[in-house]
Amino acid sequence: MSEHAEQVALFDVLAMHPECKWIHAVPNGFYSTPAQKAKMGYEGLRKGVWDIFVPYPRGKYHGMYVEMKYGKNKLTAEQVEFGAFVEAQGYKTFVAYGWFEAYTAIMDYLGLVPIMEG
Repeated sequence: MSEHAEQVALFDVLAMHPECKWIHAVPNGFYSTPAQKAKMGYEGLRKGVWDIFVPYPRGKYHGMYVEMKYGKNKLTAEQVEFGAFVEAQGYKTFVAYGWFEAYTAIMDYLGLVPIMEG
């Protein structure tokens, strides 16, 4: 698998939960031409912003950010900085190495019962 395939699998299973309708991806890690990257930067795309946003407040948190990683990939310096920033703003953060890890973290955060097993 790849990080892309893991994230697709995650959104496939999240689609089975109507309560997860507004969870969405942030297209920061896409490959494109330099011109397209510049255009997206002008539109507000920022390096380091995490892959997935869960826009549901729970408990002391305003929402949740999930960063998908695959294999031996680690957070970049910008991703570490972004994670620390959003945590300080009251958001939960989670780094997931695979769709099931992300899925169970999101289900736990939302207080939902998982319907899939990894």
